Amino acid sequence: MIDIQKMMKQAQEVQFKLQEMQERLKEIDVEGESGGGLVKVVMSCAGELRGLTIDPSIIVADDKETLEDLIVAAVNNASENKDERIRQETESMMREMGLPPGFQLPNT
Repeated sequence: MIDIQKMMKQAQEVQFKLQEMQERLKEIDVEGESGGGLVKVVMSCAGELRGLTIDPSIIVADDKETLEDLIVAAVNNASENKDERIRQETESMMREMGLPPGFQLPNT
């Protein structure tokens, strides 16, 4: 027989843990880079861009397109790293809660 109260309690616990994880992700930073480290980006796991470092040697007035491309590539790299960190944090939370691997949580 299905225990509805137990299921509701578990659902509330999952929702609470998800909110807790979202708050924690705001504090976790990841990095991305391009051009062999000439452009570096720091981004929170909530998607907030927190820093951008550009090596002065690549700042050339006649070639702004290359710099723009390197910035875009560094941001995209940081975003990929953010997604991977979120996946790792989600899997860790699921293990702590005793959920099976591959269990799909809402909004993840």
